[in-house]
Amino acid sequence: MMSTLNLTPTSYVVLGLVAQCGPSTSYDLKQAVSRSIGNFWSFPHAQLYTEPARLAEAGFLDEKRELGGRRRRTYTITEQGHSALARWLADATAGGYEVRDSGLLKLFFADLAGDPEVVQNLAAEQLQAHSERLATYREIDAHLEKQGVTDHTRATLRFGLWYEQAAVQFWQEVGQRPGQLPRAGADT
Repeated sequence: MMSTLNLTPTSYVVLGLVAQCGPSTSYDLKQAVSRSIGNFWSFPHAQLYTEPARLAEAGFLDEKRELGGRRRRTYTITEQGHSALARWLADATAGGYEVRDSGLLKLFFADLAGDPEVVQNLAAEQLQAHSERLATYREIDAHLEKQGVTDHTRATLRFGLWYEQAAVQFWQEVGQRPGQLPRAGADT
């Protein structure tokens, strides 16, 4: 019997991670998110504790609870969960795209500060943050390459690398030319 539960993007995150990682606790899911999709898909991690129980109640996951100790719940994906995940993956996605970047938000309003140094400081902070993230992504990519990972997981990471390279270039230019528009596509 199919559930009428409304599945959200977080539902698919949970179903996908449990399908990919195997039996998982909510803590395992939180760790998996922080090592992977948390780099490009943000949501409150508290949902990783509530959503699996909701999905189990609706039949998309099986739940096994420890009888003693911490009484951890371990979730595995059901056939219903696999079917829902397969339908979601096969469904064409409209080109919606969301960037939630506090640096860009501050840059948008930077003229209100009335001080050009604000933009230079912002650019320096953002340049450092994106450079560090780029270095982290490069380390992850090298690790995955050593492990022989060549699937779509690594392709997603590659997008992150390209994005961070573009962000580094953007913030370098903002810092070097405060008060002027960055050149689109410069040095690409």
